Amino acid sequence: MQLERRADFILIGTTILAAGGWVFSKEAIQGLPPFGFIGLRFVMASFFLLPFCFGKFREVAKVDIGKAMSAGLLLGSALLMWIYAMSITPTLGEGAFIMSLSMLFVPLVAWPLFKIKPPRIFWLALPVAFAGLAMLSLGGVAQWQFSPSQGWFLAAAVMLAIHFNVNSQFARRMPTLLLTALQLFVTGCVGLTVSLLFETWPETISMEIWGWFTLSMLVATSIRYVMQTAGQKHSTPANAAVIMILEPVWTVVLSVLWYAELMPMHKVSGCIMILLALFIYRGGPFLLKRFYPRPTAS
Repeated sequence: MQLERRADFILIGTTILAAGGWVFSKEAIQGLPPFGFIGLRFVMASFFLLPFCFGKFREVAKVDIGKAMSAGLLLGSALLMWIYAMSITPTLGEGAFIMSLSMLFVPLVAWPLFKIKPPRIFWLALPVAFAGLAMLSLGGVAQWQFSPSQGWFLAAAVMLAIHFNVNSQFARRMPTLLLTALQLFVTGCVGLTVSLLFETWPETISMEIWGWFTLSMLVATSIRYVMQTAGQKHSTPANAAVIMILEPVWTVVLSVLWYAELMPMHKVSGCIMILLALFIYRGGPFLLKRFYPRPTAS
């Protein structure tokens, strides 16, 4: 029980680091081209993880390594959409809640891909989530303002859901750290390639920007992942799922504190509805089992 409690605290810390990653990234792209930032961040993060999984290459078939790297293209596409949305949005908290919908999209994507029908609890949570998304887009009294950044965040969330489904097929037969390092490397390569093709790099980059980049790469990517792995090792899946919902909440708090982001009532209501939808989907089954256990056969 003590190990489980410690693991839950580690996971809570993970969500805080993940939320901090939004601020680190937003600050870094003030001086770095967005796609180039993603490229450098993830290539260097993969190099950081490489020493911990280098010996695992011999245990994995080359075919599986190739397939895992191809799945990294999906992750790269999702993160390029995400960082582009980050570069044009004034509201980090709103984007964090939209991105959190990716876990809700996972069963919807798995249905056509792998013929796995979503659980019943999903159909209860989905309309609540979309109602929350609609509230985020409500401007003024009765004015709908679906911004381009919201569209890009939503597209990134869908792409992350696709990646999650595909990646789960490899996670069963490959070491976790090796799989992660490979996909981080591919994501970084995708970002650098797109950056070289379409972006112009500044002649000089300040040390402050490099500081934000280092925090993003080391703290919000590498250390965060290690903490998440350590927390999930001793926490129950249900507990971990519920705790990870906290990421967009912390992101909103940091955005309000750091950027003085305004949160009018319609956006607060939208965030609460999305949070409720995620809680219904990820925490509902756990709560039902805990408070209404099935009677054991006598």
